[in-house]
Amino acid sequence: MSSCPDDRQYTKSHEWIRIEGDVATIGITDHAQKELGEVVFVDLPDAGELFDADQEFGTIESVKAVSELFLPVAGEILEINKNLNDEPGAINEDPYGEGWLVKIRVASGGEVEGLMSASQYEAFVQEEAKA
Repeated sequence: MSSCPDDRQYTKSHEWIRIEGDVATIGITDHAQKELGEVVFVDLPDAGELFDADQEFGTIESVKAVSELFLPVAGEILEINKNLNDEPGAINEDPYGEGWLVKIRVASGGEVEGLMSASQYEAFVQEEAKA
């Protein structure tokens, strides 16, 4: 398993979040993109939409399945990665970089308490694989 960047936090639904000030960038983990297989389409919200923590904010479609995307913290969508309209495979190629999904203005910092560090997430994935 590839290591997860230490500069972000992770969810049990396999999203990552990197918070800088009150703006957070969100994507899916390398583990998630490997499980999905080749990503062929991403449906993301419009800028200005508001979401609660753990609320579905879009879907990601691969050759295997369609999966829901969940926002790790509450916030307002500031920007979507428009490059994914033409190049959804960027999620497979660079899930922690060019394959990011959305940027949000974080509504409240308290919700990050339930998120996992990189090492906690890697342990979670290993436990999940055993189940």
